[in-house]
Amino acid sequence: MLTGRGWGLLVGALALAGAGRLLGLLEQYVLAAGAWALMGTALAYLALRPADVTASRTLHPSRLEAGEESRVELAVANRGRRTSAVLELRDPVDGGPRRARLLLAPLRPGGEERVSYRIPTERRGVLRVGPLEARRFDPLSLASRAGTVVGETELVVHPAVERVLPLPHAPGDDRRGGFRRATAVGATGDDFYALRPWAVGDDLRRVHWPSTARRDELMVRQHDVPWQGRATVVLDVRARYHDDDSIEQAVSAAASVAAASGRGGSLVRLVTTAGDDTGFGTGQAHLELILDRLARVQPTEGELPGLPEVDGAMALIVAADVPAADVSRLARLSGSRGSLTVVAVQREGQGPPQVAPGRTVLVGPGQALAPAWNRAMAAAGGVRGAAG
Repeated sequence: MLTGRGWGLLVGALALAGAGRLLGLLEQYVLAAGAWALMGTALAYLALRPADVTASRTLHPSRLEAGEESRVELAVANRGRRTSAVLELRDPVDGGPRRARLLLAPLRPGGEERVSYRIPTERRGVLRVGPLEARRFDPLSLASRAGTVVGETELVVHPAVERVLPLPHAPGDDRRGGFRRATAVGATGDDFYALRPWAVGDDLRRVHWPSTARRDELMVRQHDVPWQGRATVVLDVRARYHDDDSIEQAVSAAASVAAASGRGGSLVRLVTTAGDDTGFGTGQAHLELILDRLARVQPTEGELPGLPEVDGAMALIVAADVPAADVSRLARLSGSRGSLTVVAVQREGQGPPQVAPGRTVLVGPGQALAPAWNRAMAAAGGVRGAAG
């Protein structure tokens, strides 16, 4: 296709031809013919010199928190036998008007060039980066030829996570914490679990002498950690009770509580009225799963769906004007007495929240969760170390 310079030359050639016909000047026709010859040469140059260019895209990081920046690194290589022409790289972000536009000097055969740019983020969600388009030009930049060299890549923007205290342990914690095996092993704990060979540092008082005599090897009693808490975050995302700001506050609150409880040693589970249920789990991989779900969650229409029962401590995050009947129905998911904490998110100009059972943490429009939440957890005896 013609570039802006090429279209300008085409219009100029047509004007010259028109002037030549009007004035009867042969020179005008000669100039117009020369301009058309240049354009034809430019198009032929691009058609007869196909590019063999490959590229890759890497995001650093590919998952980040809202408000952070991701660095996009593009590696472009010339696999052809000829030096490539000047390349223009266009990499759109989320299919909108935002795009990176980069120019690369000609690459020698086998040569590679790396370029990068940054993507700032403001809100959670999933941004689609690409597809990357490489555009070549003729030496006079009269025409260009474009081709897609890399497809789309997802950039997952997690909700903002505040530094908060974890949910307090609730009565009814499961001794195995949801695992089909011991939750942890060591020299502490009260329940016998198995025998294992002695290792340097083991307490000799835990040596099991009958087994040692039979095996002719020191065997020690292995114990499991007696308790591991469970924390469930239930998030109401029904559209009728949220606006754009309140849903972001609610999602951020869910992420903050889940992250803090996971780092506090509890098994963590996320349940939403949109149908998400991560199940209980621990570790960084499970926390990434929860944050990925929260990055993608969107307000939904309809009534309150059926939700699974909850074991252990529960944080219920709702809009402040959710009917009391719905709050009570959601609160009944928690079977342990005293295990419920309700986070009520207010919208602009909204009145006081519905009366809810359990502890209630009120978050006003644009307010942070941490101050009110940490006061409530400290009063409930939920301080199990530093916040978040």
